[in-house]
Amino acid sequence: MARRLFSADSHCVITTDAVKKHLPAKYHDAWDTGMAKADAKRDILQAGETLELEDFVDLEAARHPGYFNSTERLKAMDADGVECEVMYSEFDFTSKVYEIGEHWQACASAYNDTLCEFASVDPKRILITYQLPLIDIDYAASEIYRLAGLGARSIQVPNFPSENGMPDYHDPCYEKLWHAFEETGVVVANHLTLKESLWDVFRRDPTPQKGIFTALPGFAIAETMNWYILTGVLERHPKLRVVFVEPGLFWVPGYIRFLDSRMDAHYDFPGMKEKPSTYFKNQMAVTFVAEPEGVELRHQIGMDNVMWSTDFPHPVCNWPNAVDKVDALFAGVPEDEIQQITWGNGARMYGVL
Repeated sequence: MARRLFSADSHCVITTDAVKKHLPAKYHDAWDTGMAKADAKRDILQAGETLELEDFVDLEAARHPGYFNSTERLKAMDADGVECEVMYSEFDFTSKVYEIGEHWQACASAYNDTLCEFASVDPKRILITYQLPLIDIDYAASEIYRLAGLGARSIQVPNFPSENGMPDYHDPCYEKLWHAFEETGVVVANHLTLKESLWDVFRRDPTPQKGIFTALPGFAIAETMNWYILTGVLERHPKLRVVFVEPGLFWVPGYIRFLDSRMDAHYDFPGMKEKPSTYFKNQMAVTFVAEPEGVELRHQIGMDNVMWSTDFPHPVCNWPNAVDKVDALFAGVPEDEIQQITWGNGARMYGVL
C-alpha cells in the first residue's frame, strides 16, 4: 500500500547572500564581521584540524540542487514519496548571532525572513524551523508571535544557553518565552548541536575521523532534557511541546527509567508533581533516521513519541528510495505502527492533520 511519509528532520543551506536580501545594507558590515568572528572562534576551538565533508553529509545528496533550492527540494521529495519535511538550516545562527554586536536583532529577523522565503514555495510541505536567539527575551517572545503569524510550526532554541552567558531554562526570565510557545502552539526544537566542551575531546581525539568526538554529541542533549523536566518547566507549562532532533535513541528509554528511579530515592525535585517519564510521554518527542533502535525500542520510548526522518543530506540519510528504506527498516512491524511513526506522529505534532 502507498504510505504517507512525514520526515521530522531534514536540512537545507541558507547562504549569506540570501540573508542580505532581507537585511538593510547598513547592517551588512555588522553581519560580515560577526560571521567572521564566529568562524575565527570555531577555528580556535578546532586548533587547526578539520573534519572531512563526507563525515557530515552524503556527498551525492549534498550536490543535489534541492539542498539549496526549495523548488528543486519539492521535486526530490516527490520523487522519494515524502509528503512533508520539517527542515533545519545547516547554518546554526543561534550560536553565531552572539558575535554580531549591537545590530543582532536586525540580523536575526532577516535570517528568519530568509527561512520563510525558502519555505514559501509550499509552506504546507516544507515546514521550515526558525531560529531564536535568546539575547533579549522580550525580543525572543515577540519573534515567536511574529513567526507564528508567518505560519511557523517549530522554532529552534539553543541547547545550552549557558554557553552564551544566558541562564538555564528553569530561570524565571524565560517564563514569557514558554508562554509564547504555549499560546501559539509552536513546537520547541532542540536539534543536535555540539556542546563547546566537546571541542576539548576533538583536540585530543587521535582517531582519523575524530570517531571519539563524533560519537558523543547525542549524549549531551540529556542535559537539555533534564532542564525541561527536572526543574519543572514542563510542569508549569503543560501545553509546551519539545522535540529532540537526532539525539540517538538507544540511550533514551533507559535514561528516562533512570530518571524515574531517582524519584524513589533520596533526590528531591520540587518542581515536578509527576515522574519524569510522564512529562516525556505527554510533552516530548524524538526523531531518528536509520537507527534500528527507533523500531526496536518504539514501545519503550513511547509509540506517540518517536518520529522518522530522512535527515537529507547527512551520511545515513533515507534518500534516495525512502519508501524502500522504510520497508527494510520496519520489516515485520504492523502497518498501523509504521504509519504512526512515519506519518501520524509528525503530522500531529506539527499540525498537518
